[in-house]
Amino acid sequence: MANHKLTVEDLIRFPALQLRLLAGESGLGRSVSWAHVSELDDPTPWLLGAEVIMTTGIAIPRSAARQRAYLERLDDAGVSALALSAQLHVPPLHESFLAAAEERGMPVLEVPLAVPFIAIAQEVAAAVQEDARQRLGAQLQVFGALRWLASEDLDTPTLFHRLERLSGYQVYLCTPQGRPLLPGVPVPDPGTLPTSVDAPPTIPGGFVLPVPAPGGPAGFLVALEREGARPAGLAVAQHIATVAAFQVAMVRHERETLRREGAEILAELLQDVLDPATARRRLVRLGLPTEGLVLLTVRRVPDEALLRALDDHPCLVLRRGEDRYVLGPPELGTVIAGTAETEAEGGGSAEPGLPGVAAGMSRPFSAGSSLRVAQREAVWAATRAAESGRPLVRYGEDATGRWLPEDPSVLSALVEHVLGEVIRYDAEHDSRLLASVRTWMERDRRTEEAAAALHVHPNTLAYRIRRFSALTGRDLASTGAFTEVWLAVRAAGRLGLTE
Repeated sequence: MANHKLTVEDLIRFPALQLRLLAGESGLGRSVSWAHVSELDDPTPWLLGAEVIMTTGIAIPRSAARQRAYLERLDDAGVSALALSAQLHVPPLHESFLAAAEERGMPVLEVPLAVPFIAIAQEVAAAVQEDARQRLGAQLQVFGALRWLASEDLDTPTLFHRLERLSGYQVYLCTPQGRPLLPGVPVPDPGTLPTSVDAPPTIPGGFVLPVPAPGGPAGFLVALEREGARPAGLAVAQHIATVAAFQVAMVRHERETLRREGAEILAELLQDVLDPATARRRLVRLGLPTEGLVLLTVRRVPDEALLRALDDHPCLVLRRGEDRYVLGPPELGTVIAGTAETEAEGGGSAEPGLPGVAAGMSRPFSAGSSLRVAQREAVWAATRAAESGRPLVRYGEDATGRWLPEDPSVLSALVEHVLGEVIRYDAEHDSRLLASVRTWMERDRRTEEAAAALHVHPNTLAYRIRRFSALTGRDLASTGAFTEVWLAVRAAGRLGLTE
């Protein structure tokens, strides 16, 4: 045993034990931490993993289906091998039971009647005892990890590399969704993650443990035995999970501090009370670029979901009423809204955004610039996103907007000239003529689709369009009249006069 790790194959080679392999030859390399007698139908709640379970046969069901289920339960719990006493109470073993052992690589051993179970337990205890001193030393060093943090100011990757060397495990960390949990620590294969935080900790070749945090696990730690290393055991893996929890708490505290500071800075930027040089210095200190910044207005998303989506991205977030303002690089639009809208034509894979979001993005600007224009652009674009049902609208991407003047007084005059009568009619009669025509235009005059979006009958929408034409004096079948009305509708949206 060059790697000082006892395996099922080693037990078979002990001549005094006279063990015979019945099935599961591919699992002979499984490590053995203990040998224990159990006559329970389901001993798994009391197991840690890597045990050899010995039984006189009382625990073995008689039917084929229950025999297979019994073996699968043991294997799922990380049991190294099942040892059956010959000539006692073992019922006939069905082919499906032996086939399951072969499929899973779960060794099934036969123990001669002349060999007492205590002999197997003593051999296992003697073999693993030599490893106990090394495990204790590793445990003591790993338990000092918090002292390293305080005295040596280790960064996260260095800390976990040291823990890996001492523990004999390759360490992985991830959130419950499989995303990175701490910077510099790799994520595990999704197939190793449990379906429940209450699942047994043992998996083939190591352990998987929840990383504790207030309100529920922050994620999972997966510790897999390294080739040629001497794994220090479950207690060490549990302590590494505790160290990870401490690191997560520190990271969350730092993020919350930066988030609050960022919200204060963004509030000052929106109020235009910082001089350009101070604004640039503060943004650089928070990890933001000095060029190519955008401002987003985000609606219809809970604060928790938005902050969770933005966790790994440098940005400033501020809530004002029902709007959330986000300042950062343009890629934040993809994070919030997903890539479905940009990838649809090219046939690429789409990244999911926040469900139900309506977000508007300003044009890029430099750090230190006034945010008054960017705020107006982001709010207008968010309103357009909410109106059209799109997750994200970027200001300036609509060709029609290029033909509208920036001067609000000119926009107001256009709206009054074309839509004034309709706006007053809607206000007096609590009707939705303007909203109905805008929805119909946005959907390229497809009446049934627009009616469905408005939750009205197509005939009702057709009546509203005729009424709108009568009030404005413009026939929407005419290209000239349609263009004029469309520009006026866009101007009304920019002024915030539409829903």
